[in-house]
Amino acid sequence: MAALLINPVEESTSDDDIREFLVKYGFPVYDRIQRVPSTGERPAVLVTFDDCSAAALRTLLPRIHQVFWKNHTLSALVMREPIP
Repeated sequence: MAALLINPVEESTSDDDIREFLVKYGFPVYDRIQRVPSTGERPAVLVTFDDCSAAALRTLLPRIHQVFWKNHTLSALVMREPIP
C-alpha cells in the first residue's frame, strides 16, 4: 500500500476528475481518496493505492509533479511508509 499527496486541488474538483487525471498520466486507479483541507491556498488530496508500492509511485511521480492542471501547478509527494 502506498499514498500520494497532491496539492493544490480545489475542493470543487470531483473525485472522478482526479481519477481521470491520474489515469491519463499512467497511474493505477486509486482505492481511497481523502480531502485535506487548508486554511491557506493549498487544499490537497491524499490518494491511497492498495496494490501499489511507494517505489512504484516514486517512478510515476515525475509525470504529474509540477504539471499545470485546473489553473494550478501541482505538487505531488509520495508519503513515507510507516516504520514497523
